[in-house]
Amino acid sequence: MADTHQVLNQAPPLVDYNVAADPALLDGLHSQGAGWAEQELHQLGKLAGSQQAQDWGRQANENPPALKTHDRYGHRIDEVEFHPAWHQLMNTAVSHGLHAAPWTDDRPGAHTARAAKFLVWSQVEAGHMCPISMTYAAVSPLRHAPELSEVYEPLLASRDYDCGLREPRTKRGVIAGMSMTEKQGGSDVRANTTTAEPASDGSYVITGHKWFTSAPMSDIFLTLAQAPGGLTCFLLPRVLPDGSRNGIRLQRLKDKLGNTSNASAEIEYDAALGWKVGEEGRGVPTIVEMVNNTRLDCVLATASLMRQAAVQAVHHCVHREAFGARLIDQPAMRNVLADLVLESEAATSIALRLAGARGDQEQNAFRRLALAAAKYWVCKRGPVHTGEALECHGGNGYVEESGMPRIYREAPLLSIWEGSGNVAALDTLRAMAKEPETLEAFFQQVDRAAGQNQHLDAARKDLQRGLTHPEDAQYQVRRTVEKMALVLQASLLVQHSPAAVADAFCASRLGGDWGYAFGTLPRGVDTEAILTRARPS
Repeated sequence: MADTHQVLNQAPPLVDYNVAADPALLDGLHSQGAGWAEQELHQLGKLAGSQQAQDWGRQANENPPALKTHDRYGHRIDEVEFHPAWHQLMNTAVSHGLHAAPWTDDRPGAHTARAAKFLVWSQVEAGHMCPISMTYAAVSPLRHAPELSEVYEPLLASRDYDCGLREPRTKRGVIAGMSMTEKQGGSDVRANTTTAEPASDGSYVITGHKWFTSAPMSDIFLTLAQAPGGLTCFLLPRVLPDGSRNGIRLQRLKDKLGNTSNASAEIEYDAALGWKVGEEGRGVPTIVEMVNNTRLDCVLATASLMRQAAVQAVHHCVHREAFGARLIDQPAMRNVLADLVLESEAATSIALRLAGARGDQEQNAFRRLALAAAKYWVCKRGPVHTGEALECHGGNGYVEESGMPRIYREAPLLSIWEGSGNVAALDTLRAMAKEPETLEAFFQQVDRAAGQNQHLDAARKDLQRGLTHPEDAQYQVRRTVEKMALVLQASLLVQHSPAAVADAFCASRLGGDWGYAFGTLPRGVDTEAILTRARPS
């Protein structure tokens, strides 16, 4: 059959490039004391941009996990089967230390190095990063039970990905999950009804239902249950020390909008055995340590989606022509693309600054407040940003083969996970009210850029004035937290980014000369300098 036409004016696939060749990422890596990790970051970045890794991501997404509740003989097995590509992704993440490895790494900036690699590898396929994130997050709460931490921390930090259903202590490495949410409570975990009855050997017998448990194939879980002394945190293994299966029954997998490569399950605890982590009645403060760690990863994962979306949009517009010129050379599109890149770089900057504060006791006050504000704002921006980037491709972006719909569907989840918008915003308010030192630490960070940008200086003063009206604090909380996040992002860009980036961000986000949609940057912005930072190498 003869060819009916010659295909012209289509962007080639973005493949075989270095995902880590990201100026904002590298600036953050060095400014937060992890420059020593740059070589390994580039190695991972080249793998992330390879055809092989992109095939893994696509295959894992197109072949979602399947629940197997029973074997052929009717025995309960409660297993989840994954495509081999999922295990390739997991193995890469674990072997590069994207999970709990920094907790046992004494080098300065270990948490920043891990965060930078997390941001790079997430761009291949975001779904598998959920169990990686929970494994990272489980270490600090487990330290409230030293005898458990001594056993499991080395396994959580191991760079061996050892999948399969076996007693955790016999494995080369383990993956951790978290199981808190119940039907009647959602984010209000104090409404949980799952019960934990003490047993004579020091364990607890746990019975109840959990509405969302992501990565149910994990080796161990941290969960909340009502013990005699109140809501308490527990560790539950899938396989008990005697080799028998614990009473963790998978009811069904959730049919989700996105995040399809990752299994999320409804589960029943049917007289499951668990071991106490921390004191009875202190379950919420204990597991909140895990939540705060995974909140950081929500910010990182959103920054990752933004970067991939912006790079894909720029790449498309470099190669696509319309109305007699390349899209990237047309003023309206340059404004849109530069605006997307600014948003991406601001997200990356604040995410790595927060990672740099992890593990430093002197920065706990700053991290407490800034993380809650960043979780609200950065994750709230993700869906809008990825939607605009998808539109830059026109109809091509709406087609699954472009990869843009997968990015777009993933973004809303990161605003929901670990406390949706109001939860994160009100947590920011709570921190300021109950821990005033957090606000002092926040402004100390912002003031490192004092006097370097007039828009930032004015916004900082306006923010402080706005914090003096507590009578309508909850009603105005979203606006307040938005201002806090923008001011912090601007201060970081002023300190660490080129003037073209910092000045454009401050003039648009803080100067009042910015519209409601992306592509409304003010006159005078150096779009070429900004767009160069998002052209793949």
